Amino acid sequence: MTSYREKKVITIGIVHELTGLSERKIRYYEERGLIFPARSKRGTRKYSFSDIELLMKIADKREEGVQTQEIKRDILKKKSSKHLRDEMLRGQLNAHFNIRKSQHNGRSAP
Repeated sequence: MTSYREKKVITIGIVHELTGLSERKIRYYEERGLIFPARSKRGTRKYSFSDIELLMKIADKREEGVQTQEIKRDILKKKSSKHLRDEMLRGQLNAHFNIRKSQHNGRSAP
């Protein structure tokens, strides 16, 4: 089940109201690969609470003079380390409970 923080249900207008960032600036951050909204069937951008928090962090860094390329590098590094940490934890749990990979994917092991 997806956490409420990760559900992409907030429109760009509401994000603008919550963050004070212009819709143009929010779109710019998307163009630069810093944020990835979902799209409705009609193409409307949809954001999550986590996206809003990330936008605020991006805006703070930009105010400090940090370039978007550096922000993107930091975001990717954090995602990579989180993914690696999650994989390591999953491996430790699987080893502790003697779970084979095929069991983890929902299939029974031989």
